[in-house]
Amino acid sequence: MKLSVGVFFGGCSTEHEISVISAVQAMHAMDKEKYEVTPFYTTKQGLLYTGEALLQIENYRNIPAMLANCTQVALLRRSETEVWAVRAQPKRFSNNDIVRIDLAFPIVHGTNTEDGSIQGFFETLRLPYVGCDVASSALGMDKMSAKQVLAAAGLPVLPGFCFYHRDYLLDEQSHLDKIEQICSYPVIVKPVNLGSSVGIKVASDRAALREAIEFAAGFAPRLLCERAVTALREINCAVLGDAEECMPSLCEEPVTAGEILSYADKYMASDGAAKGMSGARRRLPAELSEEKTEEIRRLAVAAFRAIGCSGVTRVDFLIDEDENDKVYINELNTIPGSLSFYLFAPTGLPYDELLDRLIELAFKRQRQRDSLTFSYETNIFDTKATGMLKGVKGVKGGIKG
Repeated sequence: MKLSVGVFFGGCSTEHEISVISAVQAMHAMDKEKYEVTPFYTTKQGLLYTGEALLQIENYRNIPAMLANCTQVALLRRSETEVWAVRAQPKRFSNNDIVRIDLAFPIVHGTNTEDGSIQGFFETLRLPYVGCDVASSALGMDKMSAKQVLAAAGLPVLPGFCFYHRDYLLDEQSHLDKIEQICSYPVIVKPVNLGSSVGIKVASDRAALREAIEFAAGFAPRLLCERAVTALREINCAVLGDAEECMPSLCEEPVTAGEILSYADKYMASDGAAKGMSGARRRLPAELSEEKTEEIRRLAVAAFRAIGCSGVTRVDFLIDEDENDKVYINELNTIPGSLSFYLFAPTGLPYDELLDRLIELAFKRQRQRDSLTFSYETNIFDTKATGMLKGVKGVKGGIKG
């Protein structure tokens, strides 16, 4: 009997389109002899759909027409052992069950999805799911929180200053002074919880800093400033596994068109086609010494474990050539574009086997959690215990609204 895998993608995120590309790539790579793959697409308005039309990337050119051939659904735990997708708008005198789901495979990017939101949803359904859990997903998305955890683990990160845009507007002068004191110019300004280089600008003076802050504030209320590394090499390394056992991938060096790696650099191929991270220009493997390669791979594994990751996570690094090739951890991508399959394929791990491994890890975590105690049997609601609650509103004389 095939395993029923629901692939969840889209969502209310600035990286919505990249999620679609990554998910369609993965669904076509999955072994159909092992898995019954069902696509679940969340619109930018939060509506969940399923249907065969979602499997073809060309259909997303006209989303309303595509959705007209799909079914809006909701997820429901039917029993202790089964989760079903059912019609969101039930039909009378008809079976409204669509498909039973054994495993959720989220391939989402950005806030409101990758940041622990969708993982929490699966947790409440007690539905096994692929990838990082709620805590590690949230940490990976919040650049400042991740920086603090990594620094506490003794890992190299750039100093940063994080603040709310509202507080900046109330006291602009002190915030600008603090940024200049901690970071010095040039300064890179980022929304604290976005990926794909969205909302990022580099400032070389105070006027440009003000402009960069206002630009980033259009994407998030909380911002992060860091010293921009000018003599920069960006290196990425993915890690596959869990806290007990994990392996790093090859190192890649993305090719940038400007001073920072942009959204277009990451996701638009040289021919203008959208191919996700697998279509970006890169040097693979990165042209690094054996010692530097091993240092980055070691740091990638250490960061993966420090954040508590599971599945596949891409760790992005900065090398400062002005600091004798000092390596800094820039950020973690807990659901990386294209699931970083292109970093593992040259090592002898093809995409379908990578997906198998991710699914195995999801069930391993679920088995471990099923062995834990999450409830504690008490008699708090017996007659004597409830008598202690006589002064609590709604207890005496029954429950009141």
